Amino acid sequence: MMEHTLLLVDDEPFSLELMSELLESDGYKTVQADSGEEAWARLEAEHERFCAVLLDKMMPGLNGMELLARIKESPDMESLPVIIQSAFGSPGSIQQGMSAGAFFFLNKPFSRDMLLAVVKAAVDHWDRQLYFREMGLHQEGTMMMLQEAEFTLRTLQEAHAVTALLARACPVPERVASGLYELIANAVEHGNLGFGFQDKQRLLAEESWDSALQARLSDPAYAQRQVSVRFRRSAEDITFTVSDQGRGFDWQSILNAGPAALLRPHGRGILLAKLSSFDHLEYCGDGNQVIARLRL
Repeated sequence: MMEHTLLLVDDEPFSLELMSELLESDGYKTVQADSGEEAWARLEAEHERFCAVLLDKMMPGLNGMELLARIKESPDMESLPVIIQSAFGSPGSIQQGMSAGAFFFLNKPFSRDMLLAVVKAAVDHWDRQLYFREMGLHQEGTMMMLQEAEFTLRTLQEAHAVTALLARACPVPERVASGLYELIANAVEHGNLGFGFQDKQRLLAEESWDSALQARLSDPAYAQRQVSVRFRRSAEDITFTVSDQGRGFDWQSILNAGPAALLRPHGRGILLAKLSSFDHLEYCGDGNQVIARLRL
């Protein structure tokens, strides 16, 4: 099993110790820094050691937002998930943090379950980024010549493989990979397999999500459903069209939601795809087809 080490940054010793204890009890390794300056020094020296950073927004000296900016400006660290903690999570500050590249904005005080859910999402995101990078290394030059393609798939494993391949057909693969995977995974989980967002949250909390997925994939009522992923390159843009065979969902409530929606531990993938991965994203009809565009 892959080892996951988290960098915890807070100027309050009690908060650092509490977070470290909670996270280590769940199997993570942690490294503590009591200032933004110390955290940045550690990242410069050994950034490849960490799979996520949890930092406090309000710190003396180099504060959380300034440290976030440094991380996102570094080519070696820009894909590292950063979780910002704050006791003052106004919609404006949430939007500011997400626009600056934060993975999640965690409002204090937060529960143990909320902390673990957010960290797991960030670590899963990091693991996927590593996978996409590794899978795409051998196709990078060739995939930039791809003009048009279509794939059909059923499972999340197949979604990983298709995402890794198609992301390498884009100028900035890491930017596209995260959002494209979220759109395809949404089509598999909530489209074809019919899981609601609350269903997934409950099953994750019960640690039975993987078994529920496999059971639904084997169910004759769902087993023949497929997701279509189409790729098309023009002189102006790259277009991805993801279609599923489910009943659709209330996509307007997600795409039109305010910044507070980014505080949810689950169901944020579509919003993040819109904000971070693509220049344009639109759902069609009942929500079982989504079109995402990337300007060239």
